[in-house]
Amino acid sequence: MEIRAGLSHALGAAQIALARAQDAVEAAEARFERVRAAASARRRKLVAARDERTAEIDAWHDGELAALVGVAAAAAGRAAPGAAGESWDRWEATPLERAAELRVGRLMLPEPSVASREDAPGGDDDRAAGAWASAPGAGAESAAPRSASEVPALVGLLDHGHIVVRDGDHRAADAVVAGLLLRALGTSLPGTVQIVGYDPEHLGGGLAGFAPLAPAGVLTFVGPGGLDKLLDELVGHVRRINETVLAGEYTSLRELHSATRRRPEPWRVAVLLGGPELSRHERSQLDRLLRTGAACGVHLVIRGLPVEAGPGIEFIDAADGDGARIESAGALPVRLDPAPPPHLVTATCRRIAESVAAGPAPVALDSLLPEQGAEWRESAATGLTAPLGDSPQGPRVQVTLSDYPPHALIAGPSGTGKTNFIYAWMGALAARYSPDELAFYLLDFKEGVSFARFAPGRRDPSWLPHVRLVGVNVNTDREFGLALLRFLGGELRRRADAAKQHEVTNLAELRAEDPEGVWPRIVAVVDEFQVLLSGRDGVSAEAVDLLEDLARRGRSQGIHLILASQDVSGIEALWGRPALVAQFSLRIALPRARRVLAETNAAADSLPRYHAVVNADSGAVEANRVVRVPAAGDREQWSALQHRLWRRRPAESGPPRLFDGDVVPKLADSPDFRALRAGDAPAAPVALLGETIDVRARSARTVLRRAPGRNLAVLGTRVDEACAILATAGRSLAAQFGPDGARFSVVCLDQDARAAAEALHAHIPNSGWYDAENVNWLLEDAVGEANGAWPADRPHFILIYAADALPGGKVAADQLVTVLRQGPERRLHVLGWWRGAALLRDALGGPASRTDAIGAWVALDVHGSELSPYYPGQGAPNWYPRPWRALHFDRSVHRGAEVIIPYGNS
Repeated sequence: MEIRAGLSHALGAAQIALARAQDAVEAAEARFERVRAAASARRRKLVAARDERTAEIDAWHDGELAALVGVAAAAAGRAAPGAAGESWDRWEATPLERAAELRVGRLMLPEPSVASREDAPGGDDDRAAGAWASAPGAGAESAAPRSASEVPALVGLLDHGHIVVRDGDHRAADAVVAGLLLRALGTSLPGTVQIVGYDPEHLGGGLAGFAPLAPAGVLTFVGPGGLDKLLDELVGHVRRINETVLAGEYTSLRELHSATRRRPEPWRVAVLLGGPELSRHERSQLDRLLRTGAACGVHLVIRGLPVEAGPGIEFIDAADGDGARIESAGALPVRLDPAPPPHLVTATCRRIAESVAAGPAPVALDSLLPEQGAEWRESAATGLTAPLGDSPQGPRVQVTLSDYPPHALIAGPSGTGKTNFIYAWMGALAARYSPDELAFYLLDFKEGVSFARFAPGRRDPSWLPHVRLVGVNVNTDREFGLALLRFLGGELRRRADAAKQHEVTNLAELRAEDPEGVWPRIVAVVDEFQVLLSGRDGVSAEAVDLLEDLARRGRSQGIHLILASQDVSGIEALWGRPALVAQFSLRIALPRARRVLAETNAAADSLPRYHAVVNADSGAVEANRVVRVPAAGDREQWSALQHRLWRRRPAESGPPRLFDGDVVPKLADSPDFRALRAGDAPAAPVALLGETIDVRARSARTVLRRAPGRNLAVLGTRVDEACAILATAGRSLAAQFGPDGARFSVVCLDQDARAAAEALHAHIPNSGWYDAENVNWLLEDAVGEANGAWPADRPHFILIYAADALPGGKVAADQLVTVLRQGPERRLHVLGWWRGAALLRDALGGPASRTDAIGAWVALDVHGSELSPYYPGQGAPNWYPRPWRALHFDRSVHRGAEVIIPYGNS
């Protein structure tokens, strides 16, 4: 029992212990579950934190990648703007100020990916999606993904180096070459890229789309055996550029352009498309070009020839899809652009060819001028120096007129810019020298008004302050050119006399000895001067003599001649005098000019538009300088310069004398007529007749003093001109007398002249009016005056319209002859119009009669041979009638007759 009790007690104790153990296990399990739950919670937190951080890192990475792609695309846009980098569907030629990199395809950059993370096994799936993050500072719109395809693949060609295309795919390689050439052409001004094609396998077919460039000389082809010669020519070109253009001052044409903003040489792109194995000489020349060509604007695009890697050489492995590579892009794959559409190539090349054929656009006139505020600072004591434009070598070409070279010949066919060249030269001189230093005398024998802009006009009252004389539309008034030469001859004598007084020999010394004197250098410009020398007559002979004297002696006295012509080859009067031609040592030839340079000098034959050959050594080949002339003919550009200088003109500076051969002068504008004043009866009244054709706007005149023969005859059938001359004479005479100072009688015997005669009668107060009904009374009284029947207390002027129509037969004719012969000494003067030289001779008594009763005459449509009886001792004058011109001769003052222009009625 005790044993059983003991066992029972032990069993109870064991059960209690077991229960306690079970309770401990349960408590331990509970504690474990709590620890497990806490650990799981911590794990989930760690996973969430990890995934959140991973998403942040992915988003930052993708944002940085997007930003880098954007930066790369922007940089590529700056490096290849416009036609250099635009896709073909939006492409158009856009010439750039400087060479750009050229697009050949697209860089295939890695695309950003969306990151995802899974929860640990046994846990919930927690996915954290990565998102594009915007670049720092970017707005919400920037958060959109940027495609890697927006980053173009670029290569450098013009002003950079050479391109070698390695054929992985022939079609892709052809597309690369065509695209490079079109982009190079489209980013440059027409004509500044010249292409030479060597394609022996396809005989030029690889460049067939660019064929429209060939007629303009932008594209030339080399035959299958011509590689050796081509490489030699390119090497020679590089040598010339280094020696004459860069000349040690610049290391490359690119550096020259950056420093001067001028590009004196075009780029030359040689496209070498395969061929046989190169000879040793060809390999050597090719290597030279690869090393030195780019600095001199010579670039090679090579396909199918072995080329080793080197500085400035870009290799393109052509392949379809994403398999292409560009050496400068490293391992990044490139998807090459397709070939440009054929219609785009053809249209672009055709426009370029048309622009090249039309010639390069000129630079602005301002390129020749000093800075504003720096005008008129130069002294002309020793000469006149000014730039004419840029040279191919870069610097501006300076031209001087001085003791040597003293004078210039300019030649160029119509349309080659001769007038523009003269404008540019005048503008460059006028901006540097004040009107006290420089005076222009301008004469244009063309039918036009090229020089009229330098004188005041209806629309623009300004004028170029340096201009003293402008003659336009003088192609039928060669006498005006002769008058200019006579004036310059007189000025030459005046300066020579002043030099003698100061015991000096040239203008520079005279200015030093006479600092208070005004001794500007004179530049006389005569355009189409051959018109002046074209006739075999007295005008031509005297003009040549005056030219020779001015050319020989004018240099020392500061008188310079610039003679311009479309073609000087046929001017016998000039070329027949080699001593005269030799004085014009400055020769300027515009495109296709003939004979102005030396016979062996053909430099002008290949000149483009807006260019000229300037030669200061009488046309010798070695003295050639090519100049690109600015556009000076644009009225707005020139007007801005002229107005600026006009506002600075000296206070005493007046407008130039303007002679326009197509304009009829007006009596009211005549300085001589305005100077007439009524006062005491003048002893020798002056009858004005018309405007003389000379430098000064003088009026032709006849003095009606008390002397035999002081009468005037107007000869010819032109009613308007005859009436205008009589009206001028009558009005000018009336202006010299008070109301009762002289007697005027107006006689009209021609109905066509009646209106003009009545107008003159109305203009002269108290004048008498006579016609066929009462003219006999006037003649009877006039004969009494002429015979001294009563004192000649005042002058009496009889103005007869159609004197050959006097009624009364021989009686009236004899009365008129008596008045003509005896009247002038009694202050009775006849101013009559006879409708023919023979009719006047009949009125004087026939062919055997004396003609000295007519001391002065004006001939209209009367040939010179008919005037010999009134031209004593000189034979017949050289006169051929022309509209609104007349020949005036006064035997008391003239050695020879002078051409005048009748004044208009208004």
